[in-house]
Amino acid sequence: MATSSPIPSSMSIIGKPRPWANSLPHELLTIEIADRFRVDSDATKLASSDFGKLVQAKPAAVFHPSSVDDIVNLIKFSYNCQVPFSIAARGRGHSVRGQAMAQNGVVVEMTSLKHNNNEGGIRVSHSSSLGFYADVAGGQFWIDVLQATLEHGLAPVSWTDYLYLTIGGTLSNAGISGQSFRYGPQISNVFEMDVITGKGEFVTCSKHINSKLFYAVLGGLGQFGIITRARISLERAPNKVKWVRMLYHDFSAFTTDQEHLISINGLDYVEGSLIMNHSPPNNWRSSFFSPSDQMKINSLLTKHGIIYCLEVVKYYDDLTIDSVDEELQLLLNGLRFLPNFVFKKDDSFVDFLNRVRSGELKLQAKGLWDVPHPWLNLFVPKSRIMDFNAGVFINILHKQNKTTGPILVYPMNRNKWDDRMSAVIPEEDTFYSIGLLLSSGDSDWEALEDQNKEILEFCEKSGIHAKQYLPHYKTREEWKNHFGAKWETFEERKDQFDPKRILSPGQIIFNSF
Repeated sequence: MATSSPIPSSMSIIGKPRPWANSLPHELLTIEIADRFRVDSDATKLASSDFGKLVQAKPAAVFHPSSVDDIVNLIKFSYNCQVPFSIAARGRGHSVRGQAMAQNGVVVEMTSLKHNNNEGGIRVSHSSSLGFYADVAGGQFWIDVLQATLEHGLAPVSWTDYLYLTIGGTLSNAGISGQSFRYGPQISNVFEMDVITGKGEFVTCSKHINSKLFYAVLGGLGQFGIITRARISLERAPNKVKWVRMLYHDFSAFTTDQEHLISINGLDYVEGSLIMNHSPPNNWRSSFFSPSDQMKINSLLTKHGIIYCLEVVKYYDDLTIDSVDEELQLLLNGLRFLPNFVFKKDDSFVDFLNRVRSGELKLQAKGLWDVPHPWLNLFVPKSRIMDFNAGVFINILHKQNKTTGPILVYPMNRNKWDDRMSAVIPEEDTFYSIGLLLSSGDSDWEALEDQNKEILEFCEKSGIHAKQYLPHYKTREEWKNHFGAKWETFEERKDQFDPKRILSPGQIIFNSF
């Protein structure tokens, strides 16, 4: 098996006089492309860390492409080296455990393309077979896609809770949020992609053309190619949302009601969360509750220790404004929430989707955003969610009382996922997304990491076959166990599309730092 080496010395002296370029094959790496590299301390320092602030891995150089061809030539150059060097595509750098890093290799700053009109634009179109769609550069942010498509009265249907992420980044994982139960993850709403493989081949792929690569890349953790364009499904956009939060102290009632809501038509968003001492009613995900509401909720929290919050949204516009309240009431009839703990608000469609941004800016202003984030995201089978609540939410998180940050728990439907894709989910028809979105000071993140290990050990010992979302493992055996029946296919796809193991070394699947 080929392994990546540090970048050749001829490429690590960017910024030296012009004769330097004579050591490079001109047909692969021109002087203009060479000028896109950065090896200064600021560039490499930025690319050596990520949102998680848990891992450091310094690249030899950072590449700022001005075109897709630049990336093609970079990968071809590595592929044709006697000992290839590793390459990692970096979008917003929102990974938490070094997944977008390349120790002694090259980090490609994909957002460079969003500033180029030819390479980074957002084009909205329509066809009789696909309906409305947008062609979007892989380095484009989802917030930019939202704003551009709204100019046409359209929007994508599946989102992440945070919109300042790149298209290529979320499609390499799955892209999930409260809309996933209805519309599926973002990878289920892609018609076509342009991908540069680990051989430097530029390939257009879809379900019908080069389908093997198409399914490999979606949820493929960057292992098979770099996404430079995606064709995303669009639908008519609403103007407003009805946003409701209901509180529970009974976890069984909370999950039963969630499972009911995702089994019927009508709602556009369903998520759940925990309210605990260190996970207050309002947090950076959204400031939903008024001060008086928070006092009321805190009184309930004192009594029960843990409160479960069910959050639902129904979209509407000028044509449905007169009927939305009645329709929403019918959808919520029969739910077993605490009757005096129902909170409602109207919001714009854009402000609802972009709700996390305001929390981010507030924390940035206080210096509390750029801190370690030892996040843990899991998919837990429905059949074991009660055991997970007892073992993790109550016996670990509540008793230890050191969790700081939002805790999400909401169900999804397996039939909205395509099993041909690389993404891995539990085998059951319904499974829960668990998001422990923790943050800490520089000195106490290790305690939260130990807590995460305890949670994973509990699942293993209890026979809860949870799957990590945004997975992080350190051994080949752990990765094989994660992919299960998909491992053989995953490895075959790697051999076909990135045989020299050049791409995404930070995932530590086929490479190690």
